[in-house]
Parts: sequence; structure tokens; C-alpha cells
Amino acid sequence: MGQITVFSGPERRRRWSDEQRLQILTEAFAPGVCASDVARRHEISTGLLYTWRKKLAAQTAPSADDLSVTGFAEAIVVADPDAPRSGSGPALVVDLGRGRRMTIFPGASAVLVAAALRALR
Repeated sequence: MGQITVFSGPERRRRWSDEQRLQILTEAFAPGVCASDVARRHEISTGLLYTWRKKLAAQTAPSADDLSVTGFAEAIVVADPDAPRSGSGPALVVDLGRGRRMTIFPGASAVLVAAALRALR
């Protein structure tokens, strides 16, 4: 049978400091750990864990100036009138990083391209 905690007096809510929240979040979302087990151990709901994580992510979200650091690349489309229009050359080359590259030719079906991109995700 479970344990019941009765709060008496004017304050019925528990207060968590930022350090306690961060410690619980670090513990709950460590690799191989079940978040619901950590929530039970600290006697809080899993929904509260995810609310705390969402608020922390919103506070630490990168600004528009920091996006260049995260590895996003600008796509530039250049029309080359001298380029051959035959179907022998690649239509699109997707650089996936870490030396991986996917080349899509004009003859490839949309279903095949979508399946390949899903598999590489």
C-alpha cells in the first residue's frame, strides 16, 4: 500500500529550487533511465518533469545569431544556362554530414526518394 503525505497549514504546494529541478531533470533524462521511475522516487508527476524540461529548453533556446554555430547551412539556387539539361547528371545532392552524401537522379521516383530519406533520418 502506498504512502500518503498530508500537508497542513496555509502552504499546500511543494516548492522546488532551480538547482533541485535541474538535478531531477538530469537524473530523469539520463541515457537508459526511466523518467517515470525518477518521478515516483521524487513523488512528482511525469507531466511535471516534461513541463520543467520544456521550460528549460525555452530558456536555453539559441537566438537567431547562434544558428550559424549549430551547423545550419544556407541553400543557394543558381541557374546555370550553360549546364546540360540531360537526365544523366544528378538532380540533387544531399550532404548528410560525416562524409555521407545522397545523390538523387532525375529518373528516381518520388516514393523511392522519400523512402531513402526516411531511412537515413
